[in-house]
Amino acid sequence: MKFLFVTLFPEQIEQAASHSILQRAASKGLIEVSCINPRDFTHDVHRTVDDSPFGGGAGMVLKPEPMVAAIRKAKEQLPNARVIAMCPGGRTLKQSIVEEYAHSGQDFIFVCGHYEGFDERIFYWVDEKLSIGDYVLTGGEMPAIIVMDAISRFIPGVLGKIESAEEDSFSTGLLEYPQYTRPVNFEGMEVPEVLRSGNHALINSWRLKQSLKATLALRPDLLSAEQKELLTGRLPYKMKKSERRFYEELRAEIAAEQEKRASAEVKEDDANG
Repeated sequence: MKFLFVTLFPEQIEQAASHSILQRAASKGLIEVSCINPRDFTHDVHRTVDDSPFGGGAGMVLKPEPMVAAIRKAKEQLPNARVIAMCPGGRTLKQSIVEEYAHSGQDFIFVCGHYEGFDERIFYWVDEKLSIGDYVLTGGEMPAIIVMDAISRFIPGVLGKIESAEEDSFSTGLLEYPQYTRPVNFEGMEVPEVLRSGNHALINSWRLKQSLKATLALRPDLLSAEQKELLTGRLPYKMKKSERRFYEELRAEIAAEQEKRASAEVKEDDANG
């Protein structure tokens, strides 16, 4: 898969792609990373790529001429690529979008903004706008790198096991369960016994419980209405015995943890006077 960045700071992209998993993926030929600098398409001695906005206002706006010329050059190199402009006004990146991109079979051109953003007319040459969250950064390079990294994890051979990507947080629609490695005991904190049992059915059940508990506590918006009902509402009359037992145990654990947290908060309030 090929990733081409239209950026004023190609060294930032090259630096990010020269380490760890992305570097190994590139050395194996699994991904290809390149850059085009809009400054190379300017015609003045200062290589100017920005100008003040019509109507006034703070900051500078990226000019359409060098940006569009750079995008056109990028599309010549990758004619079937999806062109994505990184900007706060785009749709917000989610794991489902990452997987959509990863399985699309397309290459990608990322157009990275700076200053006060792009001249609106450049979007005629863009397939979509994409944001990584409801905040503003100094440039589009870091968001674009994040998207490349997230996509690359789904390319066969990039990770040791493709299951590593498929089991990560959000891939299942839930937050990931806790992970542990050696030693078994670290400063009095032990790895849960179930993970050392070798019983994969029990391990899978434990992991699902932990994912559901974490999602309910930290990101309840990720849960479906059915999942919320199973965790906090009335259990359906018709359920398999094993499934009912699973949710009864889970609900009891959630209640016990909530009670423990509430008790700790009361003690803290008392201590603070």
